[in-house]
Amino acid sequence: MTGIQPELWVGRAAEAIAFYEAAFGARVLHQVGEGDDIVAQLAVGDAAFWVSPGGACGPRFSPQAIGGTTGRTLLVADEPDAMFAQAVAAGATAASEMANEHGWRLGRIFDPFGHEWEIGRPLGPWPPA
Repeated sequence: MTGIQPELWVGRAAEAIAFYEAAFGARVLHQVGEGDDIVAQLAVGDAAFWVSPGGACGPRFSPQAIGGTTGRTLLVADEPDAMFAQAVAAGATAASEMANEHGWRLGRIFDPFGHEWEIGRPLGPWPPA
């Protein structure tokens, strides 16, 4: 099996897990630790990612610790407008509203922990011919 499962470093792991559950309907696949000393594997649909405390095992910094972010995560959803609205209702900040661009229906948010997310779906067959 081959796949990519990003790990998001956060300052408040327990709150982050609760946010991703509320915002994206994430479910916890695996979790060790407690409080903010948690490492957890979450899934949204078939897509898995990890949440862990920044700085727990060396120089790992949350976006809040560095005052910015070094990347963006694309969350592909069947109903991106609904997921975008759900994420904002759960506490995310809209960076750009949902719109059709580059062959996708897309919107961008920042989660309460500083991570940038793009929520969308292709408007037609992907990748294009």
